[in-house]
Amino acid sequence: MEAHLSRFVDTYTKAIKESNAAIFAGAGLSIPAGYVNWKNLLRDIAAELNLDIDKENDLIAIAQYHYNEKGNNRHKLNQLLIEEFTQGTAVTTNHKILAALPIQTYWTTNYDKLIEIAIEEEGKTPDIKITQENLSINIPRRDAVVYKMHGDVSLPDQAIITKDDYEGYNEKRPLYTTALQGDLVAKTFLFVGFSFDDPNLEYILSRIRILLGQNQRDHYCFFKKISRKDFSIDEDFHYAEIKNQLKIKDLRRYSINALLINEYSDITDVLSAIQKKVLRSNVFISGAAKIYGTRTEREALSFVHKLSYSISSKGYKIVSGVGYGIGSAVINGATEYVFSTKYRHLDDALVLRPFPQVVTGTKSKDERNLEYRYEMMKHAGIALFIFGNKDDGKGGWKISNGMIEEFEVAVEQNVIPLPVGATGYASEELWNKVMASPSLYHYPNNPDLLDALKQIGDKSKTEDELIIQILKAIGILQNNF
Repeated sequence: MEAHLSRFVDTYTKAIKESNAAIFAGAGLSIPAGYVNWKNLLRDIAAELNLDIDKENDLIAIAQYHYNEKGNNRHKLNQLLIEEFTQGTAVTTNHKILAALPIQTYWTTNYDKLIEIAIEEEGKTPDIKITQENLSINIPRRDAVVYKMHGDVSLPDQAIITKDDYEGYNEKRPLYTTALQGDLVAKTFLFVGFSFDDPNLEYILSRIRILLGQNQRDHYCFFKKISRKDFSIDEDFHYAEIKNQLKIKDLRRYSINALLINEYSDITDVLSAIQKKVLRSNVFISGAAKIYGTRTEREALSFVHKLSYSISSKGYKIVSGVGYGIGSAVINGATEYVFSTKYRHLDDALVLRPFPQVVTGTKSKDERNLEYRYEMMKHAGIALFIFGNKDDGKGGWKISNGMIEEFEVAVEQNVIPLPVGATGYASEELWNKVMASPSLYHYPNNPDLLDALKQIGDKSKTEDELIIQILKAIGILQNNF
């Protein structure tokens, strides 16, 4: 990935973790799903007016001309929106990634429902704002707000499509303007599939620029580099290149930074990198122990405590199922760090999902625990495995099958397993598996990472040395996508 895109991944991940990130989606996000762009949407409308849509740049005017010619009747425009944006289509990979990210604010000029569908498919609750009246009513326990700035296909008669609609926007929908201005001031926006030809957004951006001057928050947008292969003659290529550069520089007036990409598929790579970096900030700790090998119980729990404290101190969030024999030490290590800081919240450092101890309901214990493991693993990008034994019911011990299952769930969910082989038992078995073929377990080809993995399987290492190597591995994985 190019350096400027890698820097953006870091910047936007930070904004997401601080709950300051927002998405603005344009038509370009939905086109790969099979929906039309504005030019194709209005192609038949233009033909009725004896106009060639490919020669027109002011597409809003085309819709207005048709409205005028029909005696101020927009029935056909409304029907067109219904026909084009109610046809069945599946959400794209980009929709899925954006919906999976812990982002609470989405703005869009699109009439389709793909964003909210993608959010619902992630098991989240979207609060959809289509009309001004929606802004004063909130859905309980919502996970994200979707502002449909230009309306929705379910209300085609209220969709923003003609010049009249645009010109009257700030009088008829002033609360949308106010809400978007507030978000643009307070949040870092990523514009996806947006052309910046929308007069409403331009007006709002200009107001913020005048009010804040040189103190505007930085925002970002994807821009495809102009390629010679897309043009038949050099003259057209050079003209497009000049215009693109001028547009990019003009957007800087609004503190919108262009993220230059070679192909539109690069957008998916960048979004995927953000998703991985966000998830790899969350470390699942899998462990169970009746016995601790050559360590005394006190020594083993001290190691787990220090490990948990150290992971928290680096800004990572711990996800734990409160494993038998080590769960309390995980909690104590994380909480000790949180309580030693002045401004840290416990929820920022620790997600606890203790397993139910009593079997109730229609599902078996194994079925319930497997579902539970999938749910826990959704919140992590890296999974640590320590120790891994349990009571065999006969006064002895056996390998923890629950840890083995968690390892399998992690691999299936593309969570990178990091078994601390030096702690023995199931962890040692899993460490041997990963060491034998790291690439099978989502490891990037990084010599320093593989060396750290090797070190955490060395039983001669002290607990401090092991923790150093574990943190080294986690840090490398944070920046390798």
